Amino acid sequence: MKLLNEYLERAVSLEKLAAGEQDSTFKAQLLNQAAAYRKLAAKRALEYGLPPPSPPEEPPQP
Repeated sequence: MKLLNEYLERAVSLEKLAAGEQDSTFKAQLLNQAAAYRKLAAKRALEYGLPPPSPPEEPPQP
């Protein structure tokens, strides 16, 4: 269960970094890494018999 939480925490952290990033290439890389961590979390949740994690939150639109 610890790994599941760590994967989700890392994904959220990367998504927050991406939200403030101005460089579109680096932002895309951060979001790709976050998606990979969410995929790992979903796999781990399935192994534990838990529902998949919620999708990332949408940033507020200006």
